[in-house]
Amino acid sequence: MKYIIRENHKNDNLSPIIVLKGSKVKLGEHSNDNGPWPNWVYCYSLDGNGEGWTPIQIIHIEENSGTVLEDYSAYELEVNQNDIVEGYNELNGWIWCRNEHNIYGWLPINKLDELKKKQELF
Repeated sequence: MKYIIRENHKNDNLSPIIVLKGSKVKLGEHSNDNGPWPNWVYCYSLDGNGEGWTPIQIIHIEENSGTVLEDYSAYELEVNQNDIVEGYNELNGWIWCRNEHNIYGWLPINKLDELKKKQELF
């Protein structure tokens, strides 16, 4: 499905966690289940090369650590109002998207509007 960006979004995480299925991660803060982004946990790669919010659905939790159940990247796209993206996977208020330059990353659904067929550009 294609979306038009309603509001600019900047990526504040300069070292997003990127892990492969089966990787172990250190668990940090859990998101507020009553807040706008439920079901996320902040994870740290064990090699110290990345961190970021990870959907709790893809982590097998083992006390203060976890095993990632599928390949995952916490990369967030940087977009500007009126940019067009294609969305692939919606999870916990965010959508995994591809921009017109073939770069993939997460965007919050509240910054996107679904494009109608006649508006699609790519």
